[in-house]
Amino acid sequence: MRNIGLIIMREFKERVYKKSFIITTLLMPVLMLVLSIAPTLIMFFAKGETKHISVIDQSGIVADKLESNEDVVFEVVPNGDLQTELKRSLEQENFGVLYIEQDVVTNPNKVQLYTNASSSMTIEDSIADQIEDIVETERLKAHNIENLPEILKQIEVNISLTTYRNGDNEQSEATSSAASSFAGIALGFVLYFFLIIYGSIVMQSIIEEKNSRILEVLVSTVRPFDMMMGKILGVASVALTQIAIWGVLLIVISAAVIPAVIPQDVLAGVEAVQAGADVATLTADIDPEAITALASIMDTGYISELVVLLLLFMMGGFLLYAAMYAAIGASVDQVQDAQQLTTPVTIPIIFSFIILTMIMNDPNNPLVVWCSIIPFTSPIVMIGRIPSGIPTWEIVTSLILLYATFIVMVWLAGKIYRVGIFMHGKKPSLKELYRWLKY
Repeated sequence: MRNIGLIIMREFKERVYKKSFIITTLLMPVLMLVLSIAPTLIMFFAKGETKHISVIDQSGIVADKLESNEDVVFEVVPNGDLQTELKRSLEQENFGVLYIEQDVVTNPNKVQLYTNASSSMTIEDSIADQIEDIVETERLKAHNIENLPEILKQIEVNISLTTYRNGDNEQSEATSSAASSFAGIALGFVLYFFLIIYGSIVMQSIIEEKNSRILEVLVSTVRPFDMMMGKILGVASVALTQIAIWGVLLIVISAAVIPAVIPQDVLAGVEAVQAGADVATLTADIDPEAITALASIMDTGYISELVVLLLLFMMGGFLLYAAMYAAIGASVDQVQDAQQLTTPVTIPIIFSFIILTMIMNDPNNPLVVWCSIIPFTSPIVMIGRIPSGIPTWEIVTSLILLYATFIVMVWLAGKIYRVGIFMHGKKPSLKELYRWLKY
């Protein structure tokens, strides 16, 4: 154990004391925030040119009711000829021509858009939605209902659905599916990132030491298994340190930063919900979904629980995959030679991330549930399900199976490791690795 402890400290200091670790640890939360809002910023700032579309309306119903915006400008051409207008729009470098036939009310398919450049789904859907509303209004007029626009305006309603989850203590708790889904995806992505990156670090470190023949000197005083365990646990401690720092930052933001920046009326609603008040009793000016989401985000106990579970699943998942990466690193001399052997290891990780996207639709889908229990996929999938609220026994079962599988995998990887570190000049096949297991 003393030798393993020395190796752990060496691996830990080698990485944590680097400036790159400090910079990455501090900048990664900022980078994650930027990536989360980047699509919105891109859509806001990267707007295309305004597209001018000539409208030939044979029905005389639609053209005058089309509304232009900053993206599309409609130019009505009374009694226009399609071929003439197509030629004119091409000469003037307009976007195209919208041709509406006379019987569009009875046959909505009689609408054509001729473009002089590549179109997009956004533009086509926007035009189609406007024409649909206009045609539907015309069809309603055929029923001769007086004051129809006023009636439709009076009956229009938007439902804000409030969701409650029944707890074990027979008390319902307001929940936010949007917040739970976002938290699950974010946590799953963090684990996906760490399993891939830090697992590769273990493999590359072993390959470098093997090529420099340092391992051949070290094994004269340290058992190969102790060397492998020390390296795995050392790199794991680095990953845990990074996640722990992020967890503390997240708790501080939840407890101090968010309450200081949100409006007082919203903060009062959040505090009321946290105190057990019914979301439905709050003022109608506040979105219940937003209040419920903020109540979850500002609950430091809930955030702390997520951070602890993230650390547990991260530790178990990393130890499991790092053992396999260590065995691969000891088996080859070059990183390029490891690509074929790492494919079976990375496939479950990638598959887990694909299953993670299914949690937004149904966190209790049978495939999702089983993948959150199976050790090779459970770290990413289970941590993605936890924010949605799942039974405790499923979490405990997943953790027990995960760490039990890690013990077995370390034993198997150790058998490959102790043979592979002395092998040079040959890339072993999967068949040869299996034969090493029986030595």
